[in-house]
Amino acid sequence: MGTWNCLMTLLLALPSVLSLAYTHPGSLLYPYGEAYNDMTTEIEDDGGTDMIALTHSFTFFNEMYRGLYVNNNGAISFKVPVTEYTPDAFPIAEFCMICPFWGDVDNECGGLIYYRQTTDKAILQRLSDDINKLFQNLAFESEWAFIVTWDNVAYHGTESNKTNTFQAILVADGRKSVVMFNYHDIQWTTGTASGGDPMTGLGGTPAQAGFNTGEEYFNMPLSRTEHVLNIKSTSNVGIPGRWVFRVDDFMVPGGCIHLDSFLHHGQVIWSDETCSKKCSCRHNGRVQCEEKPCDEGLVCLPSGRHYLCQINEVDC
Repeated sequence: MGTWNCLMTLLLALPSVLSLAYTHPGSLLYPYGEAYNDMTTEIEDDGGTDMIALTHSFTFFNEMYRGLYVNNNGAISFKVPVTEYTPDAFPIAEFCMICPFWGDVDNECGGLIYYRQTTDKAILQRLSDDINKLFQNLAFESEWAFIVTWDNVAYHGTESNKTNTFQAILVADGRKSVVMFNYHDIQWTTGTASGGDPMTGLGGTPAQAGFNTGEEYFNMPLSRTEHVLNIKSTSNVGIPGRWVFRVDDFMVPGGCIHLDSFLHHGQVIWSDETCSKKCSCRHNGRVQCEEKPCDEGLVCLPSGRHYLCQINEVDC
């Protein structure tokens, strides 16, 4: 992409870049910006930070960490940085990472990535209140948080002014660890080096959201599909645009984990391309499956990562 297109995108975003504090009234985002002593990553395609030493330990899938990397391409990683811009399907052996929206961010063409560690009492109390509303009997008392915000970030190869704003928050209370994803505005899914269209930021291999340790992993619904553009309207906690997970001993409130994906309470899917096995998410958090093919008159069609028995629109 030419330098001129990057420059135009930066000029369009200039009022936001010059702001010192971001609160977005009515938004799910926690406040961020220079007024909150946030730091920013380098303005660099596929860049990120060096290892950041944590002032508090963070347990992720039963392993404790005291350092992490903030990667421009929509991921927080442990052990090694992530410079890859096209999201591979999980599991990925070489990476241990938390991905609110792993795609080809190019902040040379627009946007900043803010981050900070905090023990601010007001922020921690707000986090504790939000988390305890979602997890029954967790008794979570936030001691530390790490807040990363991708603010109005552009995609590689952009020829538009489309940007994304989203946030990941890591929270620890001494024993337990929680991750919160907040999606404020998602306008693109794919950079041009991943097959995306330069005018729309769509197509190709879309962004991935979820968790990967190399052995264990979890894909959020819509990940690596065109529908990830609509992630702002989804949730596991009844608040569109917010996803919350316990990650020391992995747990997803609001539904069930089936294979590597999430099902909402009451959701029904078929688990293979022949639709021979029907599975449903019970309110006890368990998935119940039974041998049951599609009813007469319905056909087995893909729906995201799963399959559904549906009316064949071609026949209609």
